[in-house]
Amino acid sequence: MKAVKTLGQFIIEKQADFPYAKGELSRLLRDIGIAAKIVNREVNKAGLADILGDAGTMNIQGEGQKKLDVYANEQFISALKCGGECCMVASEENDDCINIESDISKDAKYVVAIDPLDGSSNIDVNVGIGTIFSIYRRISTEGKADLKDVLQRGTEQVAAGYVIYGSSTMLVYTTGKGVNGFTLDPSIGEFCLSHPDLRIPDDGVIYSINEGYYSHFPDGVKKYIKYCQVEDTKTQRPYTSRYIGSMVADLHRNMIKGGIFIYPLTAAAPNGKLRLVYECNPMAFIIEQAGGKASNGYNRILELEVTELHQRTAIFIGSKNMVNKAEEMMACFSPQLIKKNFEGEVCLQ
Repeated sequence: MKAVKTLGQFIIEKQADFPYAKGELSRLLRDIGIAAKIVNREVNKAGLADILGDAGTMNIQGEGQKKLDVYANEQFISALKCGGECCMVASEENDDCINIESDISKDAKYVVAIDPLDGSSNIDVNVGIGTIFSIYRRISTEGKADLKDVLQRGTEQVAAGYVIYGSSTMLVYTTGKGVNGFTLDPSIGEFCLSHPDLRIPDDGVIYSINEGYYSHFPDGVKKYIKYCQVEDTKTQRPYTSRYIGSMVADLHRNMIKGGIFIYPLTAAAPNGKLRLVYECNPMAFIIEQAGGKASNGYNRILELEVTELHQRTAIFIGSKNMVNKAEEMMACFSPQLIKKNFEGEVCLQ
C-alpha cells in the first residue's frame, strides 16, 4: 500500500526550505488547514442546517453576504488569532485590516490576506466554492502592523493557496517552490498529499469567461473569444467553454486539465472586478509556480502596484500559451484607448 503523507507531515519536511523561518510559517499553514476543515464541515451540512441563504448584511464592496460567507470569515480569523503566528488579517469581507493583539502573537512575523468563501453566489445551489489565502512577511518594524504590510506587490508573497469544497475537498498551496495538492480524507480528518508537484499544461482546450457580458467586453477580449470558437484541427479548436462562476473552481479545473480563466474589464467594472489582494495575487502566485501565467491583459499580475486594500483588476490566468495568445490580441488595443461612452459601453477611440 502507498504510504499516506499528511499536510502536517509534508509541511514539517519542507520547513528546511526556509532558513529564515523557525517553524512559524509551518504553524501558520497548519492553522489555515484547521480552519478549512471546520468550514468544510459546515459546507457539507449546509442544506441540513440554517446556514444557507443571505445573512442580511453587505460587505465593503456592497455585495450581499451569505450566512456561510460570514461563518467562514469568523472561523479563519479565529484560527489565525488563536495560532499566534499572524499579526494582521485582511479579509475581503471586512472594511479594514484586523490587528491581532495578544501575548502569543506579539512577535508574529506574518500577515494574511484571505477571501474566506470565493464563489459564494453558488452556495445555495450546491456548486463548488472555495477559500483563497495569501501570506506576506511583515515589513513594518515598530508598533502595530499597518496597511503597508498588506499592500505589498504579489512578488513578495511567501505562500499562497486555495481550498476547494467540492465532490472532494482539496487544499492546494505553494511556498515558492512548486505547488502541491492535498485531499481531505474524512475518515481520518486529515489533508493527505494527493497531487504532488502540480503542473498546469502549457496548452489547454478550455476557456472560462462569463460570455453573458460579451457586448461589454473590450475588443481584444472579443477577438480572443472568436479565436477560441474558430475550427482549427492543428490547435484543437474550437475550445470548450466552461464557466462555473467561482474562481477557485474554474481555476482548479484548468490547473488539472489546462485552460484559461478570464475576468476582463467591463462597462460596469472599468477597473476589473476581482480583487488584487485577496484573489488575483494569490492565484497568480500559485499558477506561476505550476508553470502557468497570470496577466491583466498587458502586465504581469504579480508586478502590479498595490495601492488599495480592496483594489480590483482584470485577469487572464492559466495555461501559458493560452494567456500569451490572449495578450497578443489585447496588445492590438492599447489600454489607454479603452473608455466608457455615454451609454456605458466599453468602446475604442
